Amino acid sequence: MLVTGFFTGILSGMFGVGGAVISTPAIRALGASPMEALASTLPSIVPSSISGALRYHREGFVNWGIVRWTGLSGAIFVILGALSSQVVPGDGHFLMIITAGLVGFTAFRMTQSPDRPDPADAEEVAPSEDPDLIDIAPAAGKPHDEPWKLVVIGCGAGLLSGLLGIGGGLVMVPAFTGWVKLDIKAAIGTSLACVGILAIPGMITHQILGNINWFYALPLCVAVIPGARVGAHLAIRAHEHRLRLIVAYGLGLIALMYGVGEIIVLIR
Repeated sequence: MLVTGFFTGILSGMFGVGGAVISTPAIRALGASPMEALASTLPSIVPSSISGALRYHREGFVNWGIVRWTGLSGAIFVILGALSSQVVPGDGHFLMIITAGLVGFTAFRMTQSPDRPDPADAEEVAPSEDPDLIDIAPAAGKPHDEPWKLVVIGCGAGLLSGLLGIGGGLVMVPAFTGWVKLDIKAAIGTSLACVGILAIPGMITHQILGNINWFYALPLCVAVIPGARVGAHLAIRAHEHRLRLIVAYGLGLIALMYGVGEIIVLIR
């Protein structure tokens, strides 16, 4: 669980997705029930998201205005999602398949080239001869961060976070890049900050429902902290296009692995 937690933290810090795409199937492989696997990842999302978000904040890649609207609106829907998980049929297996499908969709979206910012939104930026500095700097385009958009994203992410135990980053990262027009690094950093907010009410609700197994959750909580710092550092220093492809192929492989696994369990 400690090893799983460390790599979960790396995934969280690099991709802004909470890391449950690794920890959930890992907990299942170690013998947890589907519902325990979904819920026991939520406690670890809080320290991993805080650790990673602080690293992105230091580099200027967290938009706190977006965090405020998205995180607070989504926190309400997390509780609704957590309560809904009790009535979804299939003893948690269908939820795991839905999770795999969502991860696969995210992977596909990340392979698509982002839209260029509208010239009317662009700000004058002094050219740099160093391509690494260009890649590390925040995007020049003005984000399309209308409050209603952020509330819609927050509600969708919160509902899926409570329902599937995934932190909501799988929704927010592609939504922030494709709809709000953040660059990939700002989308990851902002998503991580929102993920930490969304995980708290979901964790409390699942604990009240008795779905969290702390035998799995506690080691994850410890190990994700250094992992998230490592993942955030790697993502911040990575080339923009290369980072998008790493996110896409990594999430696609994970979706295939445990989506097929849960289908096989249902067939048997």
